[in-house]
Formats: sequence, C-alpha cells, structure tokens
Amino acid sequence: MVSVPVLGVVGVLVDGDKQLLALELCGGESFAGWKGCLDDLAARGLRTPMLCIIDGNAGLRRAVGLVWPGAAVQRCCVHKLRNLERKAPKHALADIRDDFRRIVYAASGEAARTAFATFEHTWAKRCPGVVTSLREGGDELLTFFRFPKTQWKTLRTTNVIERLHEEFRRRVKTQGSLPTEDAALVLLFSLVASGQIKLRRIDGWRKIAAVLSQHTVAA
Repeated sequence: MVSVPVLGVVGVLVDGDKQLLALELCGGESFAGWKGCLDDLAARGLRTPMLCIIDGNAGLRRAVGLVWPGAAVQRCCVHKLRNLERKAPKHALADIRDDFRRIVYAASGEAARTAFATFEHTWAKRCPGVVTSLREGGDELLTFFRFPKTQWKTLRTTNVIERLHEEFRRRVKTQGSLPTEDAALVLLFSLVASGQIKLRRIDGWRKIAAVLSQHTVAA
C-alpha cells in the first residue's frame, strides 16, 4: 500500500456555502503541484478569489501569487502557532502561546498590530527564532481583520480544509487499501457529493455580499 498526498481546495460562494473545488493526488506539496492545481481551476473558469487562506507551505504561497496576484492572502494562525512552538523552549511555551493569542484574538487590526510589536519586543532577545518565524508570517497573519468581525473565526485558520482531510483519512481507513488513484478520488469526492461529509456555511455569511460590493468599488 502506498500513501500519497492529496491537494484540496474549498471555495466559499456569495451565499456562504462551501464547495469542494479540487482534489488532486500528487507526489508532494511542491510549488509545481500547487501551481498545476490552481492553473487547472483558472482554466475551468474560476476567477481570482478575493481571499486565499493558506498554511505556511512556501510552494503554495508562491503559486497563489503567480496565478492570482490580485488575491489577498491570510496565513493560517494555527499553523503559525505550531511553528512558533517548535522553535520555543519548553519553559516559555505557555507565555509565547498567550502572547500570540493576544495578536490573533485582538479586538481590532490596530490592537493586533500593537500586540504583534509587543511580541517582537518581548521575545526578540530571548527567543530570536520564534520572532523570526512570526515575522515570516507578517501582515498576512492579520488579513482577516479587514473583514467583518462575524467572519474572523472562519477566516483566521485553514480549519475547514484540515477537518475535511481528517474526515477523508478516517473514511479511507475503513476501506483498507484502494485499487487505483482514480478510485481514491472518486471515494473522496463522493463523500462530499452524497452529503456524508457536510461543508457548513461560514459564519458571518450575510456580510459577504456587502464585502464583495465594497471590493468591486475599490477595484
């Protein structure tokens, strides 16, 4: 039995419904893999999304910038916290977690930027690797503050796609090994298409039309 990565893309419509847009088996989460996936979506007619929520994969970030240069990018705050934790000494973990959460759970973008600066000042000398990792995410950790507050919970992480992958892994285990790659993709798509896996409408969906309208005017 061979395990292979699956690249997944979920889109959100104007009415807040989520749609599974792509599932592709690939050799790895490389730039080429992600670029091919996004190019295929564009070829199928998907216009530049207003916002892309991604993890810290450098290949994915580069692909988004090339295929959809006009899209805003939100880096997953959960993935970034995990990165910080890997670079932090055990005795500082709790304080670093608390200080990071003061950034991403701030009451406003301005308060978040203040908390970001405080984090840098507090940890720059004691844990330079942690601060370097935080700066790598930079303003893209705070993009969600541009949107209505009711949407922040959904927009600050890639939890939607992570939960989908977790459910896929759970269901595939019950099948044992699958005979072909095509059989795997058919199974995964069918779980969503049949409603066995449900994609819940995003929080704050009633604000989407207004946000899109403002974006169109600004553009």
